[in-house]
Amino acid sequence: MNTGFMVVTERDWEKATPEQRDWYIFNTLQSLNERLKKLEKQTFFFRVCAFAGGVIGGAVAALGIKLT
Repeated sequence: MNTGFMVVTERDWEKATPEQRDWYIFNTLQSLNERLKKLEKQTFFFRVCAFAGGVIGGAVAALGIKLT
């Protein structure tokens, strides 16, 4: 399964030169940036889900109060 993250073991990190470490950090930050961009584009979907969850939660709470 490819998650888009570069996995660096502790042994590889210890053997890496400072330039290689900088490159590992740069690649990781770029990967995180791309993933955040994708998440930020989905704000409408998340707002709809939050609204639906609020409606369902409110209905369940109202039913719970009526039943007690």
